[in-house]
Amino acid sequence: MTDPKLTRRDFLRDSTIYGGGLWISLSLPRPNAARAAAESSQRAVLTEAEWVTVEAITGRIIPTDHEPGAIEAHCVNFIDKALAHEDAQARPLYALGIAGTEQVAQRRFGRDFSKLVPAEKDLVLVALEQGDAPGWPEGPVSSAAFFATVRAHTILGFLADPKYGGNRDFAGWKVVGYPGPRHHLGGYTPDQMLGRARIKTVWGEDL
Repeated sequence: MTDPKLTRRDFLRDSTIYGGGLWISLSLPRPNAARAAAESSQRAVLTEAEWVTVEAITGRIIPTDHEPGAIEAHCVNFIDKALAHEDAQARPLYALGIAGTEQVAQRRFGRDFSKLVPAEKDLVLVALEQGDAPGWPEGPVSSAAFFATVRAHTILGFLADPKYGGNRDFAGWKVVGYPGPRHHLGGYTPDQMLGRARIKTVWGEDL
């Protein structure tokens, strides 16, 4: 989010509206990931070191400010459970991409990615996104493809139903002002839809 006039809510809204695949992904059922997330918040497929790196990356894609970010929303847990189940085909991309990110960070700053200060992390991620990251290993996975995948997964983990392992404490829904699904309660009243009546969120507050 480089435009100071672009709020986090705008960023997330535009990312999903204009990235149509994200809306589709948000709507796809992930029963196996949901079951794994319900059973445990422990790592399922990422190694401890990979978890730390991925969490640090998500923390710069949706950083924490006056509102919770990807780390508070536990987006890394969403990614871990997704890679262990419905998104298992992306596991090799993550393995190569995480290693590549660390090589870029070491070459540029001489430290692990998670140990960099925010500005340094951002410089590494911009280089990955632009596909111009000295130190990135040659091979089947480009830095741009890896960044795009992690970015999409981070936004999904921030906005998807908490049952999938992310959006902890409804952090993402609170940021974008989404009160939660209401179809099981009969939907919204006309006054609520027109903004003339308050909406009760799934976490018990009025919106």
